[in-house]
Amino acid sequence: MFDRQGNRKYLNGAERRAFQVMAAKESEMLRRAFLLTLFNTGCRISEALNLTVERVDFANQDAVFETLKRRKSGLFRGVPIPDSLVELLRQITPKENPSARVWTFSRPTAYRLVKECMARGGIRGGMASPKGLRHGFAVACLSQKIPLTTVQKWLGHARLETTAIYLDVSGDEERKLAERLWEQTNGKTELD
Repeated sequence: MFDRQGNRKYLNGAERRAFQVMAAKESEMLRRAFLLTLFNTGCRISEALNLTVERVDFANQDAVFETLKRRKSGLFRGVPIPDSLVELLRQITPKENPSARVWTFSRPTAYRLVKECMARGGIRGGMASPKGLRHGFAVACLSQKIPLTTVQKWLGHARLETTAIYLDVSGDEERKLAERLWEQTNGKTELD
């Protein structure tokens, strides 16, 4: 999960929290819902922008995204969304036109919204991007021991190997994994 210069490509836990706080403070409801949808689902910007009212499954509390990066169309996946996002989406979605898109702004506008939210949260560097947010979602899922196959489904990956790249983490996430290993040995080191 590093670029060719050795820079981290995903938001760590603190950066994700900062993004979530700034997204929740967004005063305009449509923008807030968009940012929180990206945060809570790990979807791509284009997949969020393609989300229609009828694909917000209020009964099952899922957002149903069409996976747009595959070679064929018509591949959908449901991603669970929290109660607060369900309620927010319920407030902004027009009931009279179920095939209408939830968000009508352009991809450049959506990209700018994400970047502005990150800047307000003090998130800087190569990971401060929509893709960094998506990568951070995947790393957060795996750090919470969500099965790799579930993360694969939520992200819309065709191959498990693609999802497995998120197992290559660093910093706090890697340290937490190492601490679990150290705890198994009761904190003893070879020097004890």
